[in-house]
Amino acid sequence: MSENKSNYSANNIQALEGLEAVRKRPGMYIGSTDTKGLHHLVWEVVDNSIDEHLAGHASHIDMIIHKDNSITVVDNGRGIPTGMHEKLKKSALEVVMTVLHAGGKFDKDTYKVSGGLHGVGVSCVNALSSYLRAEVHREGKIFEQEYAQGKPTGEVKEIGESDKNGTTITFKPDGEIFESLVYNFDTLAARMRELSYLNKGLHLKLTDEREENEEGGYKSAKFYSEGGLKEFVAFVDESRTPLISTPIYVTGKEDNVEVEVAMQYNTSYSENIYSFVNNINTREGGTHVSGFRRAVNRVFSKYAEDNGLFSKLKFKVSGEDFREGLTSVVSVKVPEPQFKGQTKGELGNQEVTGIVSRAVGEVLAHYLEENPKDSKRIVEKVILAATARHAARKAREMVQRKNVLTGSGLPGKLSDCSSKDPGESEIFLVEGDSAGGTAKQGRDRTFQAILPLRGKILNVEKALEHKIYENEEIKNLFTALGVSIEDKDGERVLNIEKLRYHKIVIMCDADVDGSHIVTLILTFFFRYMKPLIEQGFIYIAAPPLYLVKKGNTKVYAWNEEERKEIITNMGGPETSGIKTQRYKGLGEMNADQLWETTMDPEERILRQVTIEDANESDRIFSMLMGDEVPPRRRFIETNAKYANIDV
Repeated sequence: MSENKSNYSANNIQALEGLEAVRKRPGMYIGSTDTKGLHHLVWEVVDNSIDEHLAGHASHIDMIIHKDNSITVVDNGRGIPTGMHEKLKKSALEVVMTVLHAGGKFDKDTYKVSGGLHGVGVSCVNALSSYLRAEVHREGKIFEQEYAQGKPTGEVKEIGESDKNGTTITFKPDGEIFESLVYNFDTLAARMRELSYLNKGLHLKLTDEREENEEGGYKSAKFYSEGGLKEFVAFVDESRTPLISTPIYVTGKEDNVEVEVAMQYNTSYSENIYSFVNNINTREGGTHVSGFRRAVNRVFSKYAEDNGLFSKLKFKVSGEDFREGLTSVVSVKVPEPQFKGQTKGELGNQEVTGIVSRAVGEVLAHYLEENPKDSKRIVEKVILAATARHAARKAREMVQRKNVLTGSGLPGKLSDCSSKDPGESEIFLVEGDSAGGTAKQGRDRTFQAILPLRGKILNVEKALEHKIYENEEIKNLFTALGVSIEDKDGERVLNIEKLRYHKIVIMCDADVDGSHIVTLILTFFFRYMKPLIEQGFIYIAAPPLYLVKKGNTKVYAWNEEERKEIITNMGGPETSGIKTQRYKGLGEMNADQLWETTMDPEERILRQVTIEDANESDRIFSMLMGDEVPPRRRFIETNAKYANIDV
């Protein structure tokens, strides 16, 4: 046993079963074969490098996106063992790369804590790649092996000498398996930034060879954090106004479970929890999040009661009130985590609830006693949240009761469809009465409903909840869709049982104002009707920007590049009998043009709104729609490609 602890060798590798099932049922192992599954491959490889860092051996991880969308991940860890595996009589490298559930992760002395504990790991990536190459620098030598669809194309070879240690994996996802093979730089960068905060002292670098920078090199980003979770919370909250001077920071260890938490109160109206187990983002939370929330509710309740701060309240404060305007990162390291579901979305270990609750509770109690000014500010915020929630419930009940008393309760502006089947019905949320009129004429009234929205709806990011029910456009949205917000066990939930349309299409002008209105509507859906986004009911229409005409030929263009290409194909330039009409708004189209370009299910382009990363979405909505200007300016300067100026 003592030898195992100090040496990471071939005998630490345990093999449990073969790879055949992975290619037959890839969704079982990586969640899906869409773009999410494609990116999941990268994290399975990076997990191995992170585990080397956690074991105290890797300080740098570099990732490269190559021109053909293949990926290389390089670390300076110990290098995967290459010696002969006693039982399987082949190189341990080949075992790790070709046998499912093979790896040092199952040997608790090799890795105390590991991210890839489902054991799927790099062998699964190999099975789902058309090509993979593993290069290992170890014991003064360089070893390599290549594979196709998980099978070795040759033996493990010694190809040179090296004074470094580490592993380099290059892989090309298999086009027979994945719907898309294109990697997203921002998705990879966001996760690497996250990993830098979760692993302070680790250097991470991302390079994209598909895009050159102004200096003639490639687009790249570096990530490194000294402060860890405290810096993470500050980054997430950069567009919000803090309520307390510095984040509250918790570390603790009990029964080999390590707890690290950073929390920051701000003046916003939403709770934002990032949770991780062994660096894995647990999007559905789990027992560590339950323990954190239990501690926050318990400690704040006791502090407020002991100091008579709730004495004037005539209604009960709920757990939700204690967490309004709270941004927190809860990270635990668990030796043997049990996850619910194959993609590790929720932690199931019951013992973690109490461990996290005790660690957070102890630090939080000390903080409240030692920082009376900040504590009072937080409790005042809690009281405001409870009062606002109480007022919001009464306002909601007024709106919902009014609907019941007035029969159908549908807004007068709604031009409904004749179908009563939500599965085939769709509603277009249209900017303004003029465009609404055109859409009403152009639609198929059997299954398409039209709801015109006058002007810009309320920016809910800056409004207390009860205020939104005074906004006519938002009231119309609730009543037209047939959904309601209800209080359940002290938490707000959206009841969508009576949702009247399964396609909710935001249709606005293709200009700056239109984009702003789309963002306002999306902010509302994200904050108050998130299940509609999560279940795939929200879409954005894509009206064309141009109509290019030559004689009797008419072709629509959705962007400037398409317009130029159409003109070239017509034998351009624009002055040889070719004319371009620029649509400044939907109202400039006639009904049949709007139908054939934007509403006809056979021809239209609809973009489904999805949430790849709820926490990142929360950060961006706060930045775009909140009070702080500098982060918004930086975001716009970074992401704007050209200005579309309408005079």
